[in-house]
Amino acid sequence: MAGGGHGAHNITHGGLSLHATKGWHSRVGQGMCAVMWFWVLYRAKQDGAVLMGWRHPWEGHGHGGHDGHEEAKHH
Repeated sequence: MAGGGHGAHNITHGGLSLHATKGWHSRVGQGMCAVMWFWVLYRAKQDGAVLMGWRHPWEGHGHGGHDGHEEAKHH
């Protein structure tokens, strides 16, 4: 096809030729994958209970204290 013909840098399996990756591409990809999973786990820690339905989003995070809504109801 239109692949350039440099067979030494390709990996062929079942008639499909794939280009071998460069080292820095693999390292950057692994780093970005790690950042993605850290972000997913951080958001799961922050919002997981709401996402799973164990807590309503308007209940807050359980830090105690009042936000003034209770006093507005009494007046």
